[in-house]
Amino acid sequence: MNAPPASGLDLRGARAWTLVLGIATAQLVSWGTLFYAFAVYIVPMESELGWSRPELNGALSVGLLAAGLLSLPVGALIDRGHGRVLMTVGSVLGAVLLAAWPLARDLPLFYALWAGIGVAMAATLYEPAFAVVTFLFPRDYRRAITAVTLVGGLASTAFIPLTQFLIERLGWRDSLFVLAGFNLACALCHALLIPPAGPLPARIARTDGRGPLTAALRRASFWALTLSFAFNALTFTSLLFHLVPMMRERGLPMGEIVAGYAVIGPMQVAGRVLVTTIGRDLSTRAVGLIVVAAYPVALAILMVARDFATMVLFAVVYGLANGVVTIIRGVIVADLYGREGYGAIGGAMSTPATFARAGAPLAAAWAWQELGGYGPVLWLMMAAAIVSAAAFALAMLAEARRNGTA
Repeated sequence: MNAPPASGLDLRGARAWTLVLGIATAQLVSWGTLFYAFAVYIVPMESELGWSRPELNGALSVGLLAAGLLSLPVGALIDRGHGRVLMTVGSVLGAVLLAAWPLARDLPLFYALWAGIGVAMAATLYEPAFAVVTFLFPRDYRRAITAVTLVGGLASTAFIPLTQFLIERLGWRDSLFVLAGFNLACALCHALLIPPAGPLPARIARTDGRGPLTAALRRASFWALTLSFAFNALTFTSLLFHLVPMMRERGLPMGEIVAGYAVIGPMQVAGRVLVTTIGRDLSTRAVGLIVVAAYPVALAILMVARDFATMVLFAVVYGLANGVVTIIRGVIVADLYGREGYGAIGGAMSTPATFARAGAPLAAAWAWQELGGYGPVLWLMMAAAIVSAAAFALAMLAEARRNGTA
């Protein structure tokens, strides 16, 4: 594919959709292997290596912290048209480090390995993918982002059971070589499909301090949204990596837990389909307010979940909400602050959320250990979800007042 014109590509024709669906498929694999799969490795590694749950989750936190530190520079580089190189190198790095994971037999080496995986995540997950498609399709970024999230939303559904299957058949060490192979396929996809940087608009080279990021930082909504997404990430990641041991603590068999967990992915996709069909006439503000309010509801259901049916009900509500909030997070930057500087603004906004994701697994593991179970942990998650909802509402109120519509 040739370099994109300065005005951007149209989301029309087979070649454009091949690009978008290729990025979407790579998102499914990258999320599934670099992020979701970790939850399935906790139990076998805990059993074989004797490392504690907080120690294991600490490695994930190191990786997510590394990803957070790189969010802003990665976004700025994509604004300058370097998405193909970044995402290709990120996938290659992810493959190498997944293949090296079985060799990590002491905690310092394991933590160093996960710091590297964090670099791979910073270059390959949703934030860089959203920036790439917004850069390439400035007139159709909403449809492109929605398409990416529709496929990527199946990552947990595909890779939680697949990873569990691979561990049961191959052992946890050999299963990681298969996941590494998937990442090499992602690297090939990024290298072949994402076009190289074309001529950059003059606005990107502007260095007078009056750029899009500076303007966004002056608006109250930016800080409120940043807070909202950070606390949402805290809730999401705590649940993601502790749902399996939480339900094991309540006596559910592993098969039912994996089956219930697998419901989340299709519900994420269902939420995205609903918002692009039935909810297509609703504003980003209205959809966002509904979604952030659904998180406390999902947590209330999880608090009383003691059987498979109630866990599935939680997964339905939680999956619907999480699917839609990903679209909101992807489009709201361009909707509120414009497409110029999308990567830098999105990177700055997502940095605290990535730090929250980094601390969430370790903090939840520590709370579980110190407070005597997952009951108190769920109350802490509920508090985070309420803060996230309130901050989003404040952001929308600030924008309404700014536009004179409040």
